Amino acid sequence: MTAFSDAFRAEVLRMARKGIKGELGSLRKTVTAQRSEIAALKRDVKDLVSQVKGIHKAAARHAAPGKAQAQDAEIPARQGRRFQFKAEALATKREQLGLSQQAMASLLEASTLSVARWEGGKAMPRAKQLECIQVVLKMGKREALAKLQE
Repeated sequence: MTAFSDAFRAEVLRMARKGIKGELGSLRKTVTAQRSEIAALKRDVKDLVSQVKGIHKAAARHAAPGKAQAQDAEIPARQGRRFQFKAEALATKREQLGLSQQAMASLLEASTLSVARWEGGKAMPRAKQLECIQVVLKMGKREALAKLQE
């Protein structure tokens, strides 16, 4: 009796799959078309948002030229360009200073794991650590050792 029920169940499943197969194909095509359309719409929205931001910036520049100059005078001018973190530079500087990752971590006021991940390029330091890293990259060996002794 079980052989008959197993065979019957298998045959019913086979027929059900066969009946659904055509409907599933059309549904899959519809889903892929909708996904590509959604992606295109997202790209359009992104483009429009960037255009709106550009228009707002241009309008702000043209609306109050005196204000913009006053604000620029209040902000202290940065020397050079913005600091860009490079993992290789941090690892090279640590080797030049002859420090372990643990010593470098205490110099940067961070954890050893963070230093290891920064050097490996697996993590990006936050703004506070970027400032510390920039200071350490400019340090000499004597200055670094003196700071570690403190």
